[in-house]
Amino acid sequence: MPRVELSITDLGPVIPPPRDPLGHWMRAVGGAVEPCLVIDKRAVIVAMSHQCVAMLGLARSPVGASLREGPLKLIDFSAAGENLPENEVGKVPPILAVTSGRLARGLIRVRCDGTVYTLDAVATPIGPPNAVAGSLTFFSPV
Repeated sequence: MPRVELSITDLGPVIPPPRDPLGHWMRAVGGAVEPCLVIDKRAVIVAMSHQCVAMLGLARSPVGASLREGPLKLIDFSAAGENLPENEVGKVPPILAVTSGRLARGLIRVRCDGTVYTLDAVATPIGPPNAVAGSLTFFSPV
């Protein structure tokens, strides 16, 4: 069988990265039926699906709030559900995907308006190559 070689020009035009690397994902999450959110590199929630807001029993979307200090209180897995120490907050999938630039998955617990939720979280970094701008995380209740 003859070997076929392709050059970059054979693959079509190169599409430049978007000027607003989070904008596309913010719009996608805004219309998503899955529970998901987008955070920026400072861990500020920039988009959350309506399904995620409903799943967490929130009265309104927490867009603009910090994942570290906002209405979603990250808590540990103890019976008391203590606030997650700062050295552990960096290990939750949405934040870990930003800091590592890699896919992150794990269980997290959050307290919203007094109710505790355990969630399976799968997060991926988003943005142009070698310049992570935030992360996209999908949640599933456990």
